[in-house]
Amino acid sequence: MNATNDMTPSLLTPDWEDYELIDCGGFEKLERFGNRMTVRPEPQAIWRKSLPDTEWERLAGAVFRKDNASEERGRWLLKPGMPEQWRISYRYKTMALTLRLGLTSFKHVGVFPEQAENWNFIYDTVTEQKLRYGHAPRILNLFAYTGGASLAACCAGADVTHVDSVRQVVSWSRENMEASGLSGIRWVIEDALKFVKREVRRGKSYDGIILDPPAYGRGPEGEKWVLEQNIGEMLECCSQLLAGHGAFLVLNLYSMGLSALLAKSIAGQLFPRPEHEQFGELFFYDRAEKTLPLGVFYRAEY
Repeated sequence: MNATNDMTPSLLTPDWEDYELIDCGGFEKLERFGNRMTVRPEPQAIWRKSLPDTEWERLAGAVFRKDNASEERGRWLLKPGMPEQWRISYRYKTMALTLRLGLTSFKHVGVFPEQAENWNFIYDTVTEQKLRYGHAPRILNLFAYTGGASLAACCAGADVTHVDSVRQVVSWSRENMEASGLSGIRWVIEDALKFVKREVRRGKSYDGIILDPPAYGRGPEGEKWVLEQNIGEMLECCSQLLAGHGAFLVLNLYSMGLSALLAKSIAGQLFPRPEHEQFGELFFYDRAEKTLPLGVFYRAEY
């Protein structure tokens, strides 16, 4: 593949039968997950809603409301018959994933739907690597949450190491793996930065590295993560872990105010010149065709 210096950001939105952004506005979003609909806060939905409030109330089975004493935590208001857990599916080529959703006190439901675009990229890239190498590529997924990217890599035949600091989330990931008929993922419950530093000392290498860091976080022993302060050191370690020709990097950034060009610039300073790179925003349209940005990404093949 020829090197590219294309500076045009990409705008990517997944095609997912079991997910739909129905409406967004007033700092909220109305979403459909399978046959269940929820209302959650959305700080980037700064415009007006397209549907009346009465329609939101009619459609939503669960509405998240923040606690007055907390900036992050809250509670769900459920209609009769609305479960706290249910499953949805995702399909791409021969990849078939089953994901358990759950209503958490942090407004999350166990999946970031926009990331399905990266799952497709991971699946395709790992499939090509396996054909090229003749063996299972080694993939490292950091800040791996409930494992969508890990499952995509595993489904394509990778040897996957999944790292997250929260034991309950790793258990959730394992449940998704088993529900999807997969096996063999290596689970690591540890602070991600501490883990990569140790891997560097051990001289380990990976054929693909996936990072989806939060703006703020805590490790299992209280280790503090602040994206702007720690991302440089994290990527420097990852650059030492990434194998040679044919390896890939996927970086997601959710913190408001951080751009795709920033992700491209910091990766470009620390990693080799890629043969191919892509950067931009992940988004969904709602039914009124309003465009809701949901994070920035940088992807590179070396």
